[in-house]
Amino acid sequence: MGNHVEGAFVALGTFDGLHIGHKAVITAEKTEYQRKIVLMFNEHPLVRLKGENPGELITREKTKTILDAWGVSPEYIDFSEICDLSPETFVDEILVKRYNAKSLACGFNYRFGKNASADAKELMKLCAEREIKITVVDAVNFENESVSSSRIRKAIANGDMKAVKGMLGRYFSYDFPVAHGDERGRKLGLPTINQFFTDDFAVPEYGVYASITKVNGEMYPSVTNIGVRPTIGNSEKRSETNIIGFDGDIYGQCPEVFLVEKIRNEMKFASLDELKQQISKDREYALSILKGVSVNEF
Repeated sequence: MGNHVEGAFVALGTFDGLHIGHKAVITAEKTEYQRKIVLMFNEHPLVRLKGENPGELITREKTKTILDAWGVSPEYIDFSEICDLSPETFVDEILVKRYNAKSLACGFNYRFGKNASADAKELMKLCAEREIKITVVDAVNFENESVSSSRIRKAIANGDMKAVKGMLGRYFSYDFPVAHGDERGRKLGLPTINQFFTDDFAVPEYGVYASITKVNGEMYPSVTNIGVRPTIGNSEKRSETNIIGFDGDIYGQCPEVFLVEKIRNEMKFASLDELKQQISKDREYALSILKGVSVNEF
């Protein structure tokens, strides 16, 4: 670490997922300012604008872990606090007065001010007048198209975990608390952990996935079923993971499940015995996929 430069660097955007495009903005400033801040929203702006969350891609805890690794700190703000401010008021009252911003970074398509009336060009003009440094980051592409959170959500909904990883820069994961299930897996000799998605979280396409599960800092190969368990019936959507090589009691804990690749769609079986046979096949197939995955990727 070199000498700290007075003032703060502030990264601006929605940052709903911390994908490779967000990373380019957040890590754009190389100078060691006293503070490096990422302005984050307490809830997605679309909750206020449209009354719905498009689907979170990352938990709050994971957000902090990633930002720590990138050398920046999150500062949370309510979208309602800034959405009706004029562009000038936002820069002067929030960025300069509150955060002592001396350097900013935003994406090429950044918009701000009441009714999203101002763009990156307008921000550059306001910064020039106030002698604030600014970096506007170009689009970051994946497969010749600009990376966006909505594109990632679409890939998750289609079960395309390879594309999701390419755009996130990491495997899609979640770490919801382990809940009590009906222990049917245990009775079949294949114990599973049940995790329920929160209402505001992106849910992958229903089906079976090769996965890696992090328990107490250790990585285990696993196979995860996402859906409503049609063979058993009358079930709410959940993630059910069989962790290969682990059989401890982790109720109430928050192991992190990383989805690597979709194996098959969710199916209804004629009997539990048939289901058990298929799970065994899924485990073998998952292990063959996971052989090519390095633990360093997590």
